[in-house]
Amino acid sequence: MKDEGMARRRLLGGLAAAPLAAAQGRAAAGPAKWKLVVGCDHAGFPLKGPVIQTLQAWGHTVKDIGTYSTLPVDFPDIAQRLCNEILSGRSQRGIMVCGTGVGAAIAVNKVRGMRAALCHDTFCAHQCVEHDDVNVLCLGAWIIGPKLAEEVLNAYLNARFASEDADLKRRVQKLMEMEKR
Repeated sequence: MKDEGMARRRLLGGLAAAPLAAAQGRAAAGPAKWKLVVGCDHAGFPLKGPVIQTLQAWGHTVKDIGTYSTLPVDFPDIAQRLCNEILSGRSQRGIMVCGTGVGAAIAVNKVRGMRAALCHDTFCAHQCVEHDDVNVLCLGAWIIGPKLAEEVLNAYLNARFASEDADLKRRVQKLMEMEKR
């Protein structure tokens, strides 16, 4: 019985790792350079600097829309600015950082045309783009540190929406229809 459980865990672990291995292979082949917008509230401020440094070191263009200190601000205001950058076409994707990432994701998802996902692991970071065409990654500064954030960012930025998959296209279309209600 014990061996059967171990074999199942290895199988599931291997299945979960397969998309990440594919994303890492794409990264080695030369990932796209993005025009990114990064925002945070006061709780996310300590992680925002390392995030921006990493993104710039990878060759991405980064627009920092604040906040610029640990003085309290309202995350919905920063999220709205971030969304405006993407909706205007000045940025292609965004990264929003707050304490847990939850408030940031809620705020971004209130804006028509935006899809945000809270990700603290690499599997969700690539899956949210590949299956749900997410355009904003939300991170929790209280939850993950700079090293894990770097891995999550890598998975997110190297993922592409599987637009040739009819099921995924249909589901994303249904999400867009929900915004109209």
